[in-house]
Amino acid sequence: MDSPSTEDPIALFEAWMAEAAKTEPNDPNAVCLATSTPEGRPSARMVLLKGVDHDRPGGGFVFYTNLESRKGGELAANPFAALCFHWKTLQRSVRVEGAVQPVSAEEADAYYASRARGSRIGAWASKQSRPLESRYALEKAVAEQTLRFGLGEIPRPPHWSGFRLVPDRMELWRDMPFRLHERRVFHRDGAGWRIEMLYP
Repeated sequence: MDSPSTEDPIALFEAWMAEAAKTEPNDPNAVCLATSTPEGRPSARMVLLKGVDHDRPGGGFVFYTNLESRKGGELAANPFAALCFHWKTLQRSVRVEGAVQPVSAEEADAYYASRARGSRIGAWASKQSRPLESRYALEKAVAEQTLRFGLGEIPRPPHWSGFRLVPDRMELWRDMPFRLHERRVFHRDGAGWRIEMLYP
């Protein structure tokens, strides 16, 4: 792979992610996703990044969810979000902010089909983010969906899909001695990026 341009924060992110894949013991693609209600009340949770792309205007960071979950509802009502990656082994962090748009049905179908069969069953069985009366109720729902689909194909549920966060601001942070950390911020500027440094 060619060396990433210092003018392209998505390429820099991909280089850092590739390093993290070699050093992080678990889920280097784990990321904190922050959303908010239309009234501005924030919430955050961990998700797994499932794609980074350059082939669309602005690029994008892709994740998947139950559309009827809390985050799904908040993104539908207020389609802006932030991501925060932290790789402790590398002493690096990346923050991403921008608008969020749904992935295409074709993209969602392709990713859903790549998941383990149990995870596909789980997407049908779980009423994500809603009250669960008992663990038995969840296990019963899984058993029912397993019986329903048998050994056949498991289609993607209509309430399960993905989102693409198109960044307009990215910060790449590196730990430095005496807490004088390096902070490079990239602001979307037309088809390119404007770069500035921040005090730590």
